[in-house]
Amino acid sequence: MIKRMNQSLAYMDRAKQVMPGGVTANIKYFEPHPIVMKKGHGAYLTDVDDNEYVDYLLSYGSLMLGHGHPVIKHAIQSQLDTSGTWLFGTPHELEADFGEKLKQYFPSMELLRYTNSGTEATLLALRLAATYTGKHKIAKFEGHYHGGYDQVLLSVDPDVNEAGPAEEPLSVPASKGVGAYHQDHTVILPFNHSYAFELLKHHRDEIGVVVLEPIQSGFIPAQKVFMEELRRLTKDLGIVLLFDEVKTGFRIGMGGAQGYYGIEPDLTALGKVIGAGFPMGVVGGKREILMESAPVKNNATNLSSKGVLFHSGTYNGHPMILAAGLATIQVLENEFDFVVMQTNELKQQLERLFATKGIAMQAIGIGAMFNIVFTEEKVTNYREYQIADFRLRKDLDAHLLKEGIYAKPCNRYSLSTQHGEKEIEKTVTAVTGFLNQM
Repeated sequence: MIKRMNQSLAYMDRAKQVMPGGVTANIKYFEPHPIVMKKGHGAYLTDVDDNEYVDYLLSYGSLMLGHGHPVIKHAIQSQLDTSGTWLFGTPHELEADFGEKLKQYFPSMELLRYTNSGTEATLLALRLAATYTGKHKIAKFEGHYHGGYDQVLLSVDPDVNEAGPAEEPLSVPASKGVGAYHQDHTVILPFNHSYAFELLKHHRDEIGVVVLEPIQSGFIPAQKVFMEELRRLTKDLGIVLLFDEVKTGFRIGMGGAQGYYGIEPDLTALGKVIGAGFPMGVVGGKREILMESAPVKNNATNLSSKGVLFHSGTYNGHPMILAAGLATIQVLENEFDFVVMQTNELKQQLERLFATKGIAMQAIGIGAMFNIVFTEEKVTNYREYQIADFRLRKDLDAHLLKEGIYAKPCNRYSLSTQHGEKEIEKTVTAVTGFLNQM
């Protein structure tokens, strides 16, 4: 049983004097106050009150090998010892080494560029698509998240009562400060709904790119027939198809969602797992699109010219991060199936527990992540997800936190190579306790 969280509360009071609301990222906040962590090891986190938790957040899925994995520590130290520095500011061999490894699992990436986050990756991908097609409107799906910038911070989690008809959603800002320009230049599509195709046809001369999470929010999968038609139609209409695989890359499969569906997008954005817990993103895709960002064209250098797409960043392809990311993939080549097996075991046990109490619960997800959704109805998109019983989910999450199971309220569960039978048993026991007190 978790002790009181006096130190977490005291820290948040202090932090509010430094940062708005006491946090430097809104997603880190939840009521009544976040739990402040001081240490992590394996599948566990320890907070400032010395409470220990089985960690299912894993930094929103980034830590596929858990906390403090010795292989990652060795990779970082080896890179530092060999290179004598943690940053060159020049090309270096790890850039090609890591890229070649990525291309083994994502053959759609004929060329690629490094960024410093998944958000930066989608941002660059949209610029590449606009440059390639000459069309500057984008299409995104309701309920899909692609980063915290104006162009895509629309209809991420809208109030259904204000979001228009399900077949033709309105473009609803997800933040203050998002101007009307971006609302007008972003077409919102219904996920897993055939009317999305009619909207694309209607706006074919304006839309340069369709961006989507093939697995919405990391747990609601696209229907295969929907994905196949989306790929066919975007090719026919001359619209770039961008897969945001920041959540799904190396988590639903070694080849991500595109490997799972057997569909090659024109562009892919990666992040999270590939950085081993460090800031990193990747944009990869068709050669002719990526070459728009090449600094040399027609045998002339155009570093400051409008003749090329500008993309830069001091920390792009950071050697320490690439070493850690490469080591992560190499471990997963041997252990990925184990993580999926453990994930499926946990999902099945949880579904059986709730079924015995006659409570409709689905553990929805593919690969090494899922979410607990309280509804008996099929969930295929954002609006269908809104009918779930979120009050019951919050009650469950609050109980689990008290029992030493960490998952941010209502967030998806991610597992790592460090989540074994002991962690699953502890989780199942905690859920059983919740059900017994109902």
